[in-house]
Amino acid sequence: MNDRAVQRTTELWDGGLYCAESVLLAVAESLGIHSEVIPKIATGFCGGVSDTGGMCGAVSGAIMAIGLAAGRNSPDQSAEEAYALTRRLLDALAREFGSTNCRELTGCDFRTEEGRRAFQENHVALRCRGYVEGATRLVVQLISESP
Repeated sequence: MNDRAVQRTTELWDGGLYCAESVLLAVAESLGIHSEVIPKIATGFCGGVSDTGGMCGAVSGAIMAIGLAAGRNSPDQSAEEAYALTRRLLDALAREFGSTNCRELTGCDFRTEEGRRAFQENHVALRCRGYVEGATRLVVQLISESP
């Protein structure tokens, strides 16, 4: 499941979907989940939450994927499994990437023309592709290891 999900997230990224959309859709598909709301629900998380440079969209997509696998449907269910997986994900991605913050990872302010131009001219999308792949690989691994 891991290699196929990473391959799929790369296809989606290369095909024009953004970070959070690519990660969430690839992981959802690997879990056998198909819904018209995926990847739509992830769109606002791209670009570090709507181009604000906050949490990396690949990280946000991975957290949403954890919710698909380990989230709860009612108040009487525990959220602890999802929380524990999310904490492990955040720690691992911060170690691997050096940050989970979009602006720190890209060096770009997407709200400005200069930042968007720098993203293109400096080929930052190649770095982001690595973040998308890494987040997908790790979240699929965490989900598969979860009880």
